[in-house]
Amino acid sequence: MVVSNWNEILDLDRYPIENLDSPAGRAVIKECRTQLENWGASEMEGFVRPGALQILVQESSALERGAYRNALVGNAYLDEGDSKLPADHARNLTEKTMLGVVAYDEFPDSSLLKQIYEWDPVMKFIGQILQLPQIYRYNDPMSALNLSVMVEGDYLRWHFDQSDFVTSLALRMPEYGGEFEFVPKLRSANEPNFERVRSVIRGGREGVITLPNKPGSLVLFQGKYALHRVTPIEGNTSRLIALLAYDAKQGNTGSDYLRRIRYGRTETRSPRP
Repeated sequence: MVVSNWNEILDLDRYPIENLDSPAGRAVIKECRTQLENWGASEMEGFVRPGALQILVQESSALERGAYRNALVGNAYLDEGDSKLPADHARNLTEKTMLGVVAYDEFPDSSLLKQIYEWDPVMKFIGQILQLPQIYRYNDPMSALNLSVMVEGDYLRWHFDQSDFVTSLALRMPEYGGEFEFVPKLRSANEPNFERVRSVIRGGREGVITLPNKPGSLVLFQGKYALHRVTPIEGNTSRLIALLAYDAKQGNTGSDYLRRIRYGRTETRSPRP
C-alpha cells in the first residue's frame, strides 16, 4: 500500500509530529524528554493506529520466514572481553543470544513499515526529542531498518548499546516472556560500575525496570549507559519489533563484520517489488 493519509496510519492527533511547534506538539516533546531524562527511555503508546498495526503485523509475518537466525555467545560490552581480568569480572561474563533479523534490503518498496521509517516527520520528531539540530537515516542498506524476530527459546542477553540511542516500534508480543528489561544509568562515561553490572548479569534485580513495549508503541531508548535485555520467549507467537536506525552524523554505515553476524552476508539485495 502507498500512504495517502498519514493520520490513518499514525495517531497525529495525539502525536502532532507534523506540527511540533504547536502547543500540543511542544507538550509531547516535553513529556518525552522528561521520560528520557528520568529513566533513559520514552514510550509513545498508541503511536500507530490499530488498523495500521494489523497491516504491519501481516507484512512482518510474511517477512519473518526469511529472517536470518544466528546464535552468539558474548559479553555485555559487545567485545571480546579482557583476558587480564578474572573470569567472573563483568567484562568476561558471557551469555548466549538467539534471534532472527530481517534486513532493510529485504523489505519491499510497498512495505508500510518502510514508508513509516522513510517519512521525514518521524525522523524529525526523534531529533526534536533528543534535542539534536539534525539527524539522518542510517546510510546502510541492511542496518537502516530491521525487523527483530524472536521465537520460543530465543533470548537477547544483557548488554549495553554502542550507539547513543535506538528507536523501535513494537508490533507483536509473544504469549509469555519477551519482556524488555533495563537498568537506567547503570554506568557513565566516567564510572563503569562493574560490580553492579556483574550483579545484574548474575541475576540481581536491584534497579531493574520492565518496559511494557505495547504493540503500536514507538520507543526511544538510550542504551549506551543502560544495561538491558529481552527475557526468553515462550509460546507459539513470535515477538516482532521494528528497529528504525537514525544517526546524528550523515553517511554512517555498519561494518562487513556486523553484516556477517547479523544477516549472514555482506552483499546487498535489490528491494522486492
